[in-house]
Amino acid sequence: MKNTPQPLSLLIMGKEYKIACAADEQGDLLQSAAQLDVQMRKMRDSGKVAGADRIAVMAALNLAHELQVMKTQNAQLSQTLSECLEKMTHKIENVLDNQ
Repeated sequence: MKNTPQPLSLLIMGKEYKIACAADEQGDLLQSAAQLDVQMRKMRDSGKVAGADRIAVMAALNLAHELQVMKTQNAQLSQTLSECLEKMTHKIENVLDNQ
């Protein structure tokens, strides 16, 4: 029952959206909606973007860009960690072989 989709009500820029969501994912979805709401309100309040559709697209683009930057950084960190672990393993093997 935990993963059975449940209706969830989200409020983004004053509009209500009902979304079916697994119970164990509702917290993340609520946080995502709150983050989108903040982004959209910032754009609207800046006066640089007009119209809810354009605001939504620009906010989504900004969030998607932020996600892509984080994915790239994560991949780089994973690669660096793998290289460090490989060097450490090699050093440990050398020490063990020389005993």
